[in-house]
Amino acid sequence: MRLLYYDDIGQIRLEYFRDSPPPYAILSHNWGPEEVTFQDVTNNTGTHKAGYEKIRFCGQQARRHGLEFFWVDSCCIDKTNNTELTTAINSMFAWYHQAARCYVYLSDVPTPALAKSNGTVWEEAFMASRWFTRGWTLQELLAPEIVEFYTKEGICLGTKASLEREIHRVTRISVRTLRGYQLSAFGVKERMEWANGRNTTEPEDWAYSLLGIFDVSMPLIYGEGRDKSIRRLKEEINKRYKGEAASNNRIYERNRTFDQARAVNGDVGGIAQGDGRSQVEYRSNEASGTSFQVNGSMDAASFQAFLSNR
Repeated sequence: MRLLYYDDIGQIRLEYFRDSPPPYAILSHNWGPEEVTFQDVTNNTGTHKAGYEKIRFCGQQARRHGLEFFWVDSCCIDKTNNTELTTAINSMFAWYHQAARCYVYLSDVPTPALAKSNGTVWEEAFMASRWFTRGWTLQELLAPEIVEFYTKEGICLGTKASLEREIHRVTRISVRTLRGYQLSAFGVKERMEWANGRNTTEPEDWAYSLLGIFDVSMPLIYGEGRDKSIRRLKEEINKRYKGEAASNNRIYERNRTFDQARAVNGDVGGIAQGDGRSQVEYRSNEASGTSFQVNGSMDAASFQAFLSNR
């Protein structure tokens, strides 16, 4: 991968790392009409473009956090090279996951409006950001451990951890997912639902933006259309999770009691605990038709007791 850095005279340069890149920060943003490209950086041009401000912001924040290198998708990938573009898109989730910090630049959330607002209006402005509607930003939210949100002026609004309730409200992604719970623990259907309502400029990118979410890879065929790209994605997902689906069916073989359990307990049942949450929920599952969703705080003994009592 290529990383950006400042040279001795303060100009932004690119350096290529084949393996084991040094610690780096990474930018998440909405693309605009004047993005700085790979060619702009290599030719030392593009500083007049509107998108340069985001690159400057990312570099300055990285320095504040003691990071020499930083990554911005618009200019660290040579998009005129199809082979490189395919490699980059298939590696994108891993690159965001490996980043020391991810800076989310919210170009449509200005600081002055927020500074004059009460808490409710502030939340509404944050949650209304276009960033939450874009396909690529899903993996940029979930992959990194540390995600920080900034206004257009570079003022920090908070982190993925401190804003988890607001993020959950707008994305409907569970809090434990936002806290870094392994994505493989969530079913295919649920992960697909995270992408509902998100859109991409290129129709095929809706499918390509989910490759890392499902830990699959596939060639990019721009021009094939959204439907064909989604069909190919589902084929890769089926190959990737066929074995896991069979394993889950064996583990939850008691799922056949689902209808009876619903009749007795309603849509949600299980062993209650002090906070009032159910230990076990009944949910639909694409592979088996039903499944048990176990509360993260439920220990193995309690789960065994639950199964024995069904």
